[in-house]
Amino acid sequence: MGRSVVNNETLVLQAIRELYDDRDPSAVDRWFALGYRQHSAWAADGPDALRGLVLNLSDSFRYDLARVIVDGEFVAVHGTYHGLALAPLVGFNLFRVEEGKIVEHWDAHTPEAGPTASGWSQTDGPDEPNPFADTELSRAIVTEYAEHVLVKADYSLLSDYVSESVFFQHNPWIEDGLTAFGRAVHQWHEQGVRYGYDMVHRVVAEGDFALVQSSGTFGAPVAFWDLFRVADNRIVEHWDVIAPIPDELPHDNGVF
Repeated sequence: MGRSVVNNETLVLQAIRELYDDRDPSAVDRWFALGYRQHSAWAADGPDALRGLVLNLSDSFRYDLARVIVDGEFVAVHGTYHGLALAPLVGFNLFRVEEGKIVEHWDAHTPEAGPTASGWSQTDGPDEPNPFADTELSRAIVTEYAEHVLVKADYSLLSDYVSESVFFQHNPWIEDGLTAFGRAVHQWHEQGVRYGYDMVHRVVAEGDFALVQSSGTFGAPVAFWDLFRVADNRIVEHWDVIAPIPDELPHDNGVF
């Protein structure tokens, strides 16, 4: 599907600009459905809750967009929020669009860390999907990797999916390279940190990018959001957000 669904991308980016840059609460009426369904831990269902969030943004608030992925009705954005917390927050937002309105939203955020183990930031790297890449091949490779390596924890299959020569890592605690991920998992287990993926909930892909939403444990129940870039039939780059799942949410929709 990819960039052929340009209207959904334009709609979401225009909504973000009007809400975040212009601080215009009336943008909620233009771009969001009356039955807007929320999965964020930050807001309740419906347009009124979103309008309240916009009205309460601080003067120091700023959003830096890093990249956009469009997959049919889904539009995912990756970027950094400034002015929402003491430290900037790196986050993913996923929007679902129907008939010209945003009808559903998911997100996950984590404090910006620095310097990272690899030296990269949590958001730098290629900022647009490769228009010549095969979206469905990227989706298939990443989905199989998530199910076999992450959920089933079969790390012997790492080299079947991840490049042995080039693997750029944007996770704050893991260095570049194929073997660094396995070392990090081993170290977490040695430290008594419970770590594991339980279920893949959704894969959103465009070109050489594929974003995976999963549930699991990293010391406590968490939502894993993993963005992968694929080249030459192997995963060559990874960004992520690991967000705790709160005991209580301001709605009954869950975080997935």
